[in-house]
Amino acid sequence: MLRIENQKIRFHYDAEELWIEAWGANALRIRGTKTNRMPEENWALSVPAAGGAKVRKTTEGAEIVNGKIRAVISHLGKIVVYNQKNEILLEEYWRNRRDVLDAKCSAIEVEAREFRPNIGGDYHLTMRFESQDPNEKIYGMGQYQQPYLNLKGTDLELAHRNSQSSVPFLLSSRGYGLLWNNPSVGRAVFGRNIMSFEAYATKALDYWVTAGDTPAEIEEAYASVTGTVPMMPEYGLGFWQCKLRYQTQEELLGVAREYKRRKLPIDLIVIDFFHWPRQGEWKFDPVYWPDPEGMIRELKEMGIELMVSIWPTVDRESENYEEMLEKGYLIRTERGLRAGMNFQGATIHYDATNPKAREYLWSKIKKNYYEKGIRVFWLDEAEPEYTAYDFDNYRYYLGTDLEIGNIYPVEYARNFYEGMEKEGQKNIVNLLRCAWAGSQKYGALVWSGDIASSFESMRNQLAAGLNMGLAGIPWWTTDIGGFHGGNPDDPAFRELFVRWFQWGTFCPVMRLHGNREPMQPQVGTTGGATCRSGAANEVWSYGEEVYEICRKYMEIREQMRDYTRALMKEAHEKGTPVMRTLFYEFPEDKQAWEIEDEYLYGPALLVAPVLEAKADRRKIYLPGETAVWEDCETGETHKGGAWIQKAVCLETMPVFRRR
Repeated sequence: MLRIENQKIRFHYDAEELWIEAWGANALRIRGTKTNRMPEENWALSVPAAGGAKVRKTTEGAEIVNGKIRAVISHLGKIVVYNQKNEILLEEYWRNRRDVLDAKCSAIEVEAREFRPNIGGDYHLTMRFESQDPNEKIYGMGQYQQPYLNLKGTDLELAHRNSQSSVPFLLSSRGYGLLWNNPSVGRAVFGRNIMSFEAYATKALDYWVTAGDTPAEIEEAYASVTGTVPMMPEYGLGFWQCKLRYQTQEELLGVAREYKRRKLPIDLIVIDFFHWPRQGEWKFDPVYWPDPEGMIRELKEMGIELMVSIWPTVDRESENYEEMLEKGYLIRTERGLRAGMNFQGATIHYDATNPKAREYLWSKIKKNYYEKGIRVFWLDEAEPEYTAYDFDNYRYYLGTDLEIGNIYPVEYARNFYEGMEKEGQKNIVNLLRCAWAGSQKYGALVWSGDIASSFESMRNQLAAGLNMGLAGIPWWTTDIGGFHGGNPDDPAFRELFVRWFQWGTFCPVMRLHGNREPMQPQVGTTGGATCRSGAANEVWSYGEEVYEICRKYMEIREQMRDYTRALMKEAHEKGTPVMRTLFYEFPEDKQAWEIEDEYLYGPALLVAPVLEAKADRRKIYLPGETAVWEDCETGETHKGGAWIQKAVCLETMPVFRRR
C-alpha cells in the first residue's frame, strides 16, 4: 500500500512500514520498521523547519522532490534517489522476483532492506545499495586506524574502541552525503558492487541523505541538521602540555613555571587520571594535591588553563559507591559480581543514561573542580571494547553482557555541557576518546586514542583526522609523538617526535601527550600513586636540537592564533572542517581528489607532513590551476595544478600559503 500523508510518502507491505520525507535543505530522511509502530527517536538529527517539498503519486509509484534531491519509490517498494540533474545517487540493491519487469529481477532473493529477527526481539538489519561507480570516492565515517583517506573498498566496524570512533556520515565524490542514523553496533562495507550498512540489534532502518554540488554544500547541509560545535575558547587555539600523568601538584607547577621561565607560549596543561583518592571520588587526592585552589590561581596568573581527567568508573571501596548503588546510579551486570573493570581497583561504571545519575556526578564535579576554577574536562571512557545501543532498556553494553554507562556519543559529553551551560559557560570543551554523529554540538574535541609511536601510526592519524572532520567533528587532535612508548633519549624517536610536533602545529588543537619510556618511580603508596607515570614529555625533554625546533613551531602556532580563531568561527557557524582535504577547497581539480597525504589547514595553508623516517625530499601536489602558492620557508611561488619536488630537512615541514 502506497499513500501520501502530511508531505510524507508512506509505504506498507507485509510487516514493513516505510516513510520518506524531506528533512532539511536538499535532503531526505528514510525510515522503515517491522515493529508495530515507527520509533520516535531522531538520534543525531534535529527537527528541521517545515520546507517546500513536493510529494505526488505517479503511475509507477510516488516521488518526493526537495530542492536538489528527488526520491522515487515503486508500487512494490524499491527506492531510487536522484540529484537535480536526474543522475542516480542511490539505488536500492534488489535481487528478487517481486517485480518481474524490473531489469534487475533475480532469483537469488536478496533484499535491499533486510530485517532478520534476533532471538528475544529487535532485528539484525542490513541495508544494501547498488554501487553506481567502482571509481566513486567515499570519505568521512569517523576515525579508523588505517591509512586510507578514500574509504571505497573498505570494510568498517560501526563501533567505538580505544582509538576507533564510528561517526557514520559519508561524503561521496558523486555529490551526496549519507548519515546512517542508527547507533547500533554494526558494519559498513563500501564494495565495488554493493554498498551496505548493518545494525546488529535495532528496531528501525533510519538514514538521511543530501545532494549538493560541492563538498562544502553537502557538509553544511549535514551540520544544519546535526548541529555545529560551540565557538572554541581562546585557550583552545594555542599549545597544550600533557603527559601520561603528573603525579603531584608540585611536579605540575614546576613544569608550568619552566614553560613560563623559557617564555614559551602555552595555553593549557593537563592533570590526567588517578589524581583522585579512588575511582568514583571526583576530587583531588589531598596527599598529592594539597592546595588545588592555590595551584589553579597560580596557573591562571601565568595565563595557563587547567584540564582535569574525569572517569565514569566507581571503585567498590570509594566513598560514593554505596550511595550510588542505593540510588540506582550504577550500571548493572547480568550475572556475577557488580564489577566491570579490575584496573587499579574493582570498578563499575555510573549510569549516564539516568538523568539523576548525571545530576549527581555533575554536583560532584561542580563542587570539587568547577567551583575551584576548572573549565575544561578530559572525559575518559576507561577503554570500553565497544558500545552498542539496546533499544529496549536504553543501555550501552561492554562486551557481551555488561551494561556500560559512559554514553558516547551523547549522554556523557552532554552531562558536562549542560551542567556548565547552566553556570553561564557557553564555550565548552570536552576532550573525548570517542564520539558519534551530533556529538560536536556538545563541545566534543575528539583525540585519536592510545596509538603507537611510529611513522605508520602517524600516517593513520592523518587519514583519521581528515575523515573525522568530514564526518562532522571539526574539533580533533592527536597525541603528538604517539601514546605508546618512545624514549626521549632515542635518536629515532626524536626524529618521529619532531615530525609529529611539526604536523601537530597544524591540527585543530595542538596537544603534546604520551606515555614515554622508561616509567617513573612511584611517588607514594596510597591513592592514585599506585598508578605510575611515564618519562618526562616536555619540549625540553628531547635534547637541545629538538627543543629549538619545538620552540619554533610553538611560536608559529601562536602567530596563527587569529587565523585559527577564524577557522573555529567558520566551524561553529557552518560546520566547516578545520583540517580540510584538498578537494574540499578545490572540488573541480580532479587530482585533488587523489591526494591522501596532504591537506589544507583552513582555506589558505597547504600542509605536507613528513611521514617517513630519514626523508630528504617530499613530492607535493599544489591544487587549483588558477591558484598561486608561496613556500612559507623560501618565499618561492608556484602555480597550482602541478607537482613539485621539495628538499626537506629535520628543522622544517613543507607548508605553502595560498596567495
